[in-house]
Amino acid sequence: MPEGDTVYLAGKRLNAALAGRTLLRGEIRHPRLAGVDLAGLGVVGVASVGKHLFTRFDDGQSLHSHFRMDGAWHLYHPGMRWRRPGHEARAVLEVPERVAVGFALHDLELLPTAEESRLVGHLGPDLLDPGWGPEHEAEALRRLDARADHELGLALLEQRVTAGVGNLYKTEICFLLGLSPWTLVRDTPDLPGVIALARKLLLMNADRPEQTTTGSPHPAEAHWVFERGGRPCRRCGTRIRVAEQGDGVYARVAYWCPRCQPGPAPRPTHTRRPLRR
Repeated sequence: MPEGDTVYLAGKRLNAALAGRTLLRGEIRHPRLAGVDLAGLGVVGVASVGKHLFTRFDDGQSLHSHFRMDGAWHLYHPGMRWRRPGHEARAVLEVPERVAVGFALHDLELLPTAEESRLVGHLGPDLLDPGWGPEHEAEALRRLDARADHELGLALLEQRVTAGVGNLYKTEICFLLGLSPWTLVRDTPDLPGVIALARKLLLMNADRPEQTTTGSPHPAEAHWVFERGGRPCRRCGTRIRVAEQGDGVYARVAYWCPRCQPGPAPRPTHTRRPLRR
């Protein structure tokens, strides 16, 4: 599932292309919205909330979309060939000079803009909220502290605590903190520092498609431990381990260095080849 900075950047680009313009074409190709035609509506703006996107129209409605595992919004100029098959398109929003196509968007809903909180009101503070301030930080800390008996890696992924962190950043945050992902929240020494680091990493990559946590833009050097199972730790040379964290549909692949990240950990399930998230 995309990280919050990926969704933020998609929303920023869609907003630049669509906001203030009138839809020449507004097709929704989703069973739940069959027959909906948005053509003629003005686009007020596009904004992200955690991993959710809202395209807002001048009739007081919003089109909600969520990427899940394989969804994406692409921007084209009229007449350009789409980079994904047409049968995957779930929404086509065209304004003069630009066409936005939403592919594989399993979650699409049209709702009153005033009721957006129905879909995102349960989320914790958005780490990329432009208005982030002390009150957001305090609420995020309160929610994280309330998960005292949860494993830190799982608490970082819980969007009800803070919105935006996915498996990549969970993995890298734990490494940079020097903590095993299985460390309990109550045993984490600096919870405000956890929140500050999560926000720092998301902000660092919010305006570019490449995601780096090491500071290097080179794909082979972009991450400390994420998807580097079986390879030497960049700091100490110890082989990076891999195991699943969480149960059932909530299970995610965890990567960690047993030397740089001491603490509780399961038996590794794989060490030689990186596993995809």
